[in-house]
Amino acid sequence: MATMTLPPLTKKDFQTDQEVRWCPGCGDYAILSAVQMVFPELGIPREKFVVISGIGCSSRFPYYMNTFGFHTIHGRAPAVATGVKLMNPDLEVWVATGDGDALSIGGNHTIHMLRRNVGLKVLLFNNRIYGLTKGQFSPTSEFGKKSKSTPFGSNDRPFNPISLAIGSEATFVARSVDVFQQHLKDTLRSAAAHRGSAFVEILQNCNIFNDGAWTDVTEKEARSENVVMLEHGKPLIFGKNRDKGIRLIGFDLEVVQLGNGITEKDLLIHDEHHPRPSYAFLLSHMELRPGFPTPIGVLRSWDNVPRYEDVSARQIEAVIAKRGKGDIAKLLRTGDTWTVQ
Repeated sequence: MATMTLPPLTKKDFQTDQEVRWCPGCGDYAILSAVQMVFPELGIPREKFVVISGIGCSSRFPYYMNTFGFHTIHGRAPAVATGVKLMNPDLEVWVATGDGDALSIGGNHTIHMLRRNVGLKVLLFNNRIYGLTKGQFSPTSEFGKKSKSTPFGSNDRPFNPISLAIGSEATFVARSVDVFQQHLKDTLRSAAAHRGSAFVEILQNCNIFNDGAWTDVTEKEARSENVVMLEHGKPLIFGKNRDKGIRLIGFDLEVVQLGNGITEKDLLIHDEHHPRPSYAFLLSHMELRPGFPTPIGVLRSWDNVPRYEDVSARQIEAVIAKRGKGDIAKLLRTGDTWTVQ
């Protein structure tokens, strides 16, 4: 009997009939396009994908992806996604969230999902503002940010999402930019290949309430001086003429000018598979220092940690082998019970 070969999936297969309702010019369009282009390449049946979101502009994502999905409540996407993955470990579960949704009300869920190493792929859209609620400051807004909720400037020190993820001992941490389409797609492919929690911060512009949030990274004339592309096994070089680099001195980093005795051999060689998160954490703080570039790419990819869903499944199997299958009726009638008259 001949087997039927299905045609390969395309971007169109992951598009829905829903009107995409983001503001014209929003960076979310670019992210949506990149995801819809990468999913067909993964060799996974469409019915195996699940996209889960919380609340915010980014959280409209499930409506525009022709997959299974949930639009959950504010900050709870990691919790719902964890439940889905635990009960259906063969599913490819992706989370679409924003800087407010994931790092404010959902911060606790985010860090515990990462430390457990649940096999989810998390896309954090970071526009440094609350866009859906019309322009209040967010956990990633810069210090002194004037917004509708901080008219005299924010007094909060902002979260660095990458540092937070690494501090939670996430096994895959990366950063890309909405308008760096090829880089974004490459980063998504790397995240998809990772077995455990994959956390991808995507710098994204909100042209209505926080236009130009990432100008120093995205503007063509500025990006070469302000961005360093992280490539595994290659030295950290940047600058318009590729004449600057990052060197490791003791336990700290420094920016150096190539020439006058300093060559590429003196520069830090990027190792995304470094076993200790402290290495990636050091990289994640570069942009916070004057004269240092913003790192873009995979900061950490460490596959030597078991996934939460695999450990849980083995535990359940072991208990059933030892004690047999449970009886829900017996469970409900065990221990302290009472009858309501």
